[in-house]
Amino acid sequence: MKFIAEREGISAEKLRRSVAKGHTVIFRNVRHDWVKPVAVGEVVRVKVNANIGTSRDIVDVEAEIEKAKIAVKYGADTIMDLSTSGDLDEIRKRIMKSVDVPIGTVPIYQAAEEMLAKGKAIIDMTEDDMWRALERHFRDGVDYTTIHVGVTKEVVEKMKRTKRIVGMVSRGGTFLAAWILHWGEENLFYKNYDYLLELAKEYDVVLSLGDGLRPGGLPDAGDELQIAELYTLGRLVRRAREAGVQTMVEGPGHVPIDQIAAQVKLAKIATDNAPFYVLGPIVTDVFPGYDHITAAIGGAIAALNGADFLCYVTPAEHLGLPTVEHVREGVIATRIAAHAVNLTRFEADFKKDYLMSLARGRLNWAKQFELSEDKEMFVEIRKDRPTKTEACSMCGDLCAIKLINDMLRTGEAE
Repeated sequence: MKFIAEREGISAEKLRRSVAKGHTVIFRNVRHDWVKPVAVGEVVRVKVNANIGTSRDIVDVEAEIEKAKIAVKYGADTIMDLSTSGDLDEIRKRIMKSVDVPIGTVPIYQAAEEMLAKGKAIIDMTEDDMWRALERHFRDGVDYTTIHVGVTKEVVEKMKRTKRIVGMVSRGGTFLAAWILHWGEENLFYKNYDYLLELAKEYDVVLSLGDGLRPGGLPDAGDELQIAELYTLGRLVRRAREAGVQTMVEGPGHVPIDQIAAQVKLAKIATDNAPFYVLGPIVTDVFPGYDHITAAIGGAIAALNGADFLCYVTPAEHLGLPTVEHVREGVIATRIAAHAVNLTRFEADFKKDYLMSLARGRLNWAKQFELSEDKEMFVEIRKDRPTKTEACSMCGDLCAIKLINDMLRTGEAE
């Protein structure tokens, strides 16, 4: 807590009070001792997560490790390993050791993959299979895990009567919904929630209560299924606090821009101000290849209205597994969204923007470079578009800043 308080520029007592109320969580598994702890919640800066991981089509562990390193280099506060193929235990351990930021996972992915590896269907998973996968992740030292506890038998029954355009887009949520439909049983994590809390407390893992029924398209935003799950998660947050377990809640999804503020505020009310972790929200569905931008727009609005944790989206979203470059672009776009809100709340963040304005007003390129968040892009553009003047090649001798500064200096001299 002292480490985080110093980094955030707040008092340790203020942080402690927020953590005690459950309004802020700290990622720090006791077995992951090389990681710098990170806090997410109401009294700290908006944070950014980057998803990486293998897929059924592309298993390149070295590439995923490189993605993790690039994400951290460009400012991701946490990494989620969402691998779904290959030696998942080995992949997870290698990714965890490659960076010094907290790591999140979705354990049910591993339970599902192990069924497929045996030539069985995902719905053939037993409760023991799913618990074993979860405990393995906890023992390995993950700092937070997404558990789709709100995909209950009741809400799955609602799905039969509720028309959705896109259906379900959460992989973990869909695995559980299919399992419930096939066996007619209740979600094991919901049914045995007290046991889940015991395990999380033992390993000091933050439970990220997953939004299995988040909208996967704008027409589905705010429907009965999404809201029913949200209020279930709110009840589960309160039970977790009573048990002394840290929890946060995941949110949408694809949401029209004029609904984002209302959805975030509703989530905060329903969960008694639990830290809110959002994917995007993505504000338009018709720009595939640019969803890092559509998500950054939504993320900035969500954070301004109370979202605490932004999951990045890359240009490859909806199209394929992202490359290293896609990861870089996704992290930067989401960091812009987070910083745009943070600078309105923290003096240190605003000061950096103030100093950049000062440097631009003086055409001080060395200082602008020093303050730039992406120095490689700064150098690339300056090198590719040179000028013989002290301004940039956009205006050259017609630079407004240079002209007015020269006239003001002339007036002072006279």
